[in-house]
Amino acid sequence: KSEFLYIKEFENVEHFKIELEKYIDYYNTKRIKAKLKMSPVQYRTHFYQAV
Repeated sequence: KSEFLYIKEFENVEHFKIELEKYIDYYNTKRIKAKLKMSPVQYRTHFYQAV
């Protein structure tokens, strides 16, 4: 998660907020977690369908 802060430069607080929202969306919905072989949202959906 810390890579978000180290690889980007932000023009102002508003720019930071926009980029942070985009990163959170990526982190939760698009990033594939190697151990799960799916994104956190996909895993949660799969888990609740099985229950």
